[in-house]
Amino acid sequence: MNPIDFMAPAMFAALVAFLLLGLPVAFSLAALGLASGLVAIEVGLFPTQFMANLPYRVFGILSNELLLSIPFFTLMGAILEKSGLAEDLLEGFAQAFGGLPGGLAYAVIIVGAILGAITGTVAASVIAMGVIALPVMQRYGYNMRLATGVIAASGTITQVIPPSLVLIVLADQLGKSVGDMYLGAVGPSIAQVLIFVAFIFVMSLLRPKSMPPLPPEARTLRGWPLARKVMAGVLPSSALIFVVLGTIFMGLATPTEAGAMGVVGAIALAALHRRLDWGMVRDGMASTMEITVMVIFILIGATVFTLVFQGVDGAIWVEHLFTAVGADDAVTFLLVVNVMIFFLAFFLDFFEIAFIVVPLLVPMANKLGIDLIWFGVLLCVNMQTSFMHPPFGFALFYLRGIAPKEVKSSDIYMGALPWVGLQMLLVGILVFFPGMVTGMLDKAPTGSLDAVEIRGDETPAASDAQAPATGGESRAPASGDAAPAPAPDPADYFNKK
Repeated sequence: MNPIDFMAPAMFAALVAFLLLGLPVAFSLAALGLASGLVAIEVGLFPTQFMANLPYRVFGILSNELLLSIPFFTLMGAILEKSGLAEDLLEGFAQAFGGLPGGLAYAVIIVGAILGAITGTVAASVIAMGVIALPVMQRYGYNMRLATGVIAASGTITQVIPPSLVLIVLADQLGKSVGDMYLGAVGPSIAQVLIFVAFIFVMSLLRPKSMPPLPPEARTLRGWPLARKVMAGVLPSSALIFVVLGTIFMGLATPTEAGAMGVVGAIALAALHRRLDWGMVRDGMASTMEITVMVIFILIGATVFTLVFQGVDGAIWVEHLFTAVGADDAVTFLLVVNVMIFFLAFFLDFFEIAFIVVPLLVPMANKLGIDLIWFGVLLCVNMQTSFMHPPFGFALFYLRGIAPKEVKSSDIYMGALPWVGLQMLLVGILVFFPGMVTGMLDKAPTGSLDAVEIRGDETPAASDAQAPATGGESRAPASGDAAPAPAPDPADYFNKK
């Protein structure tokens, strides 16, 4: 047997074994990649000069300005977590919706979506919502599984709503614009919020006692005081959302620049709420440093592994693997990939999936003609379940850490299951309705190279002689001219099936 036939599967099996043993991911990837590279050179699978690509790849990671946006958004979320903005938002919306069955759950979902559009981090949203909302829900008789589930789910919406860190990482791995990735995620973000709200509405009809309305004595704000309380949280949030997302969508700032402006805005909000102090800034910078170093080290280890994996024809092996299970068309491929990502998310976090698994899937997706923005947003929606999977979901760990002792861990884990199902429902919708992602993207210019006519310089007299008699109108195409063919749209794929 040719060594190249078993080298790629051996590398993949060894990686799985390392991860199951609990070894550090970054160092496992780098060590396995280097060791496999030495073996591949020894048996003649590729020359020694092939590994000279490695320093260029590592330097490319360290000089990638896109990745500089990660510490900015992380620091912004860490500061906003303690700025008092979440308290203002939740108190205002709880008073506004408190008279309805499930009113507090509606407030949690809406505030979670707003915080997601500002912070971009799950930890900040889940911790803030858990500290503020969970005791109130517990006090007024909410079912604990419902309360913990809605709080955890409202935090994971952050993974899909721009400026999500997952979207930044996926844009880097897919070689696509962060702005396009953010635009593509707008439709799924809105759909996810609406699905969660619809679920609460149905549950409030079926089991109203599990989510009772607030008693009249708890709803102390009405009229203008209530509107002022809501606006006190909404207006600063809207301003910060515009500073971060509006400038990116309008082309006024890069994601890195928008993240830097977001940090300044978060510091201003913390100062406005009189929460700004050196301890807050120091803690935020420390957590930002830890996350950034983790991301960079995992990315360097992953690039070592993928370089050698591609060198031993790993992409061909992955393609044959999908072909063997019948995933040789776009729909089947997407279904198989999403099932695989769903189960991998039980054991890997989204950084590891994005850096290890996604690069192996991109060549196959390109070959099947799948739009990579659609593909990336679809994977992002799926990977948000990694925060909700019992028993390893990080959102559940965050919630367990701040929940009162009388809240059972079993209630937290069981309460997350319906919301995981709702997240997978959105995955299915996006597979069969890609227009939810591609509809907001700029369309490719229509036309055909066959219709392009190149002419030499013409004298003014000749130009005047050829000008139409009507003066300002262009020449109408002759009957024999070929009409330009429209560029293919990824959203039309399923119309052809």
